[in-house]
Amino acid sequence: MSMLTSRAYKVVLRRTLVSHRGLATTTNTIVPPSTTSSTDSSSSSSSSSNQPASTATASTPSTKTATDKKKKKHIVFGNRGPSLQDFLNSSTGSPSKSNSHLTPESTTPLDIPYLSMKGRQLGQGSKYFVEVYGCQMNVNDTEILMAIMNGAGYTKADDHEDADIVFLVTCAIRENAETRIWNRLADLKRRKLGPLKDRAPLVGVLGCMAERLKDKLLDSDKMVDLVCGPDAYRSIPHLLSISETTRQGVANVMLSADETYADIVPLRISPESFSAHLSIMRGCNNMCSFCVVPFTRGNERSRDVESILREVRQLSDQGVKDLTLLGQNVNSYRDTSKDGVELSEGVGAELSNPGFNTIYKRKDGGMRFTELLDKVSLIDPEMRIRFTSPHPKDFPTALLHLMASRPNICSQIHMPAQSGSTTVLSKMRRGYSREAYFELVDNIRTIVPGVALSSDFITGFCGETEEDHKDTMDLMRRVEYEMAYMFMYSRREGTHAGRRLQDDVPEDVKLRRLQDIIGIFHKGAENRFRARVGLPAGECVLVEGRSRRDKNRWVGRADGGFKIVFDDDLILPSIESSLTAGAAAGGSEKGRVQIKLGDYVQVVTTSATSTSFQGKAVARTSLTEFSRFQSLLNQGSVGRVSSPLGLGVSVPPVASQLGLGGHSILNISP
Repeated sequence: MSMLTSRAYKVVLRRTLVSHRGLATTTNTIVPPSTTSSTDSSSSSSSSSNQPASTATASTPSTKTATDKKKKKHIVFGNRGPSLQDFLNSSTGSPSKSNSHLTPESTTPLDIPYLSMKGRQLGQGSKYFVEVYGCQMNVNDTEILMAIMNGAGYTKADDHEDADIVFLVTCAIRENAETRIWNRLADLKRRKLGPLKDRAPLVGVLGCMAERLKDKLLDSDKMVDLVCGPDAYRSIPHLLSISETTRQGVANVMLSADETYADIVPLRISPESFSAHLSIMRGCNNMCSFCVVPFTRGNERSRDVESILREVRQLSDQGVKDLTLLGQNVNSYRDTSKDGVELSEGVGAELSNPGFNTIYKRKDGGMRFTELLDKVSLIDPEMRIRFTSPHPKDFPTALLHLMASRPNICSQIHMPAQSGSTTVLSKMRRGYSREAYFELVDNIRTIVPGVALSSDFITGFCGETEEDHKDTMDLMRRVEYEMAYMFMYSRREGTHAGRRLQDDVPEDVKLRRLQDIIGIFHKGAENRFRARVGLPAGECVLVEGRSRRDKNRWVGRADGGFKIVFDDDLILPSIESSLTAGAAAGGSEKGRVQIKLGDYVQVVTTSATSTSFQGKAVARTSLTEFSRFQSLLNQGSVGRVSSPLGLGVSVPPVASQLGLGGHSILNISP
């Protein structure tokens, strides 16, 4: 510590807990090492709430019993007790403040007298390592965490063996995800108890599992030193300082009503990548009966539009070409800031169709997702825009027409159905019937031709019958998704289903039904993919790297999100160049160019499975050029002749259409 000795720091903490009784939650009094008697605050589990507490309740210290002495001490800041800020303010007599009033202007930890930042940073000389589990949101949270840690003076280690702190960014959506974390914690525990235990790192568990299992994690013997929920990452440098100094477990699992980390510029995990994620909102209001997310991530709150647009511009300047907008319920975005309200024209506020509803009261006003996507897509016409994970209820017709009209908004939509049975959907509290879902699918495929659809499915949900299962199989056969994520139902404590419904489908039945829908999915995806093989315009592919199976071949992602593997050939410098008589007539390599990482390349597909395509690269291109070429094909202005590669690349049927007088048929500026 920079201002107080370690012993003095512990005394300050002890005074904080003893003299400010209103700040105790599941905390134990912290005392200097030489003290033989101590007090212990009664433990009260801090349950999840969707709003942060603005005041704290007291817990009266009592004399320790023999049993209490054996308990591992830890400090927990939760929604039914104080925030870390309350705790820190108390040492200086500052008034208690709710997290919802904190608006730090940077990622630098707050300047608390006994955790002074003057003269040095909290993490100076310390290294951290992050292991990420789960969804893209956890990847984005990791980038926010890295920015906070670096801002506090820590540096990122290349390997966990070289780290002073190891963070696990966790997922709690299914039991298997949590099992992986417990197994990893057991590995780290062996290191703590091994011959090199003096060099063992502190272990922090972050993310959804942290909030859900905070007490169990801290009580696990010598496994975890720090637990931090998704809304409390700003506090991690101070939590680490408390844990290091007191040798006690510490947690901050406050759920915030307004935390979006909008002021933090994420530190990209792979700055050399041409793809990036950007979080636009956090939390979820849907309260599906099987889902733990509202309890681990809190209520929906959206970033202000200007902070999003600013970050999009920064990513464009860094060369990002494929950007995914993120949110637990991304298309429910609603910016109610001053700019959001003033800039909104009220477009896209309605639900997908009359068959959809919500269990909560929808609010009016603010900028909706359709208007945000419109503004984002205009920043860089050569940057692809995707979004995930949406809810089927929030696909107004205006959003679909926007997607169809903008070449850089990808024709890829994730539509989590979860089940094909209206009965099961009702138990899941999804807010729609199978008929409403079918109507939405038809509307999407009519307005956005060639769109790639993906979905989520759960088998063996509470009370699911064989007839319900048949309905799900029927829906999957009729829709034929390009991608699907399929799982057996996993009961989550605290959810509506976990509390009110019976998990009564046997495991072997769940597994058999899962195998059924996996087989149906692969057959449907293969049908869809094979129908795309040899499309006249080919596919516009962003080159992402070398194929894992064959380093002499490239792999890239098409507009629909699927992977295409193709040879490392010399290609034409543009589609326009393939429309010249010389390019169509000969096989000369003159004027051809090498394929490079980050190129958009026109690829003609030659074969497909249910998961990927094989193809031949023809020409380097851009989103603008490729879109105009597709329009010409649709208008019948371009015929089909054999290309130099023998792949049937489309070219104008007559020389007069080539624009040989210096004017391109595609009207593309040089």
